[in-house]
Amino acid sequence: MLVNCLIQDASRLKASDLHIEAWGEDIAVRARVNGVLTEVVRLPLDLMDKIAMRFRVMANLPTHQVGLPQDGTAICGPELDNVQLRVSIFPTTRGDKIVSRIFDSRDRRFDLGVLDLEDSTTEGLKRLLKRTSGLLLFTGPTGSGKTSAMYSSLCHIMERNGTSVSVSTVEDPVEFNLPMISQTQINPEQDFTYAVALRSIMRQDPEVIMVGEIRDPETAAIAVQAGLTGHLVISTIHSGVSAGAFTRLINMEIEPFMLASSILGVMGLRLMRRNCDHCTQPYEPEASQLKIVPENMREDAQFRHGRGCEMCNGTGYEGRLPASELLIVDEPFREAVLKKLSTSALEEIAIKQGMRTLWQNGLYRAIMGQTTVEEVVRVLAAALL
Repeated sequence: MLVNCLIQDASRLKASDLHIEAWGEDIAVRARVNGVLTEVVRLPLDLMDKIAMRFRVMANLPTHQVGLPQDGTAICGPELDNVQLRVSIFPTTRGDKIVSRIFDSRDRRFDLGVLDLEDSTTEGLKRLLKRTSGLLLFTGPTGSGKTSAMYSSLCHIMERNGTSVSVSTVEDPVEFNLPMISQTQINPEQDFTYAVALRSIMRQDPEVIMVGEIRDPETAAIAVQAGLTGHLVISTIHSGVSAGAFTRLINMEIEPFMLASSILGVMGLRLMRRNCDHCTQPYEPEASQLKIVPENMREDAQFRHGRGCEMCNGTGYEGRLPASELLIVDEPFREAVLKKLSTSALEEIAIKQGMRTLWQNGLYRAIMGQTTVEEVVRVLAAALL
């Protein structure tokens, strides 16, 4: 019952993850709400083994195996709102640390229209999704909304084309089952890697292929080749800014001329906390924060923040909204890629060609009162380094 209550509390808070670990003489239970870890409760230390055992049973993990990392999934019943869990148990010097990702299917709609992207980003993305070949990349840290954006892109393609298009995915793991789409989960323990799966799936006659992540040179080479041979390939790659994806792929020994020919665009994503609609009110950012807002943007700014209420658990924020940047590859940018210019030089060219940066779009959200300047700095400052 205790574990059920913890999961129910996390679900009620709309948490994405539940963290349970021993801290000294007690157990700390924290939930990641709107991207920020929040302490939920402290429990007696002697309950740790029982809690870990319960999660092992729920996720069908070996109960006799201790001292080794374990990963599994669990599908909960109606008493837990039918949420799905991805359970990770990791041994530490104080015992097991349990982290469970929570997927609530009731809250998930994969639709470009509900992602709340900037209008220019949505229109640009839809234009790229009309292409029949090439590589479309999404970049950003873990938990920045890349998977939701890719799933929404696939659903948009299916809604537009119906049964006339064949779509296949290779993922690790498959987070949600999508209708009319063939989804595959890799299994590295049996040498079923992204590269092996992608090479095989090319023989399945797909028009659209989604690859969960480009992690290594072999996967990168196959994905680029697929984009050049009549497939629309959608994938993610870790990079601080959109232009950095090209540098990352060149470092994987992919020839610049192949990147220039195959990549259609790169979308960078971050998620910021949204001001609570129930307690939002006008405010004046601190002088140190206000300095980062260009003077010409301050005049019409509608700075707002949440004062904290029951609806937002006193945080002033409820839910999240994206900041994005969409780099669309055009001829001047292709020429710059062929010259192997630095990431900063590539970004400057993209801006000259009309790209709005993460920072610009994030500040616009703050100026419109959708989030705070402090939140923009918290989320996006690292992207500027």
